[in-house]
Amino acid sequence: MDIARVEALLAREPRVILGITGPPGAGKTRCARDIASSFDDAVHVPMDGFHLADAELRRLGCLNRKGSIDTFDCFGYMALIERIRRRPKQVIYAPAFDRDIEQPIAGSIPVPPSTRLVVTEGNYLLDQDAPWPAIAARLDEVWYIDVPREERRRRLVARHVEFGKTPDEADAWVRTVDEANADRIEKCRPHADFVVTF
Repeated sequence: MDIARVEALLAREPRVILGITGPPGAGKTRCARDIASSFDDAVHVPMDGFHLADAELRRLGCLNRKGSIDTFDCFGYMALIERIRRRPKQVIYAPAFDRDIEQPIAGSIPVPPSTRLVVTEGNYLLDQDAPWPAIAARLDEVWYIDVPREERRRRLVARHVEFGKTPDEADAWVRTVDEANADRIEKCRPHADFVVTF
């Protein structure tokens, strides 16, 4: 984390939207929360609140690869970022993602008008397919979290087991879904404004 870099952004803008990206298991959420908790007027808004609900993923036939780029409401996420960028006089409510039930929860995160720093994080903030470049353009900076692949895999397997998968199921999901997503995300690393290495 580079708090001084965030402070420099805040010195130039009345509201800063900082993006945190990286492959699954890199620690994006922890990093985003740590940054937001370092400022009194900051809010953490995860992209994971825009997961499509399991019922819709099942209808689309892609529940078995939940977390892939096309399993998110990317245009809904872009609309939220645009609202946050406009700094309206009313509270904006963003969705959260509840890992206990693995579902998005609408209206969970208030972004008051006084908020100066919004830290948003998600896998695809630097993806080069539309509409992601337009989303990145609405962020002041996007930081990439870089963690060794084996450490990421270890974290991911542990996370999947914690939330209900068997060790074999967790390992298979990481190999077939998470790592395919990671390969796509890692190609976008050169587009980051700043790289955080752990």
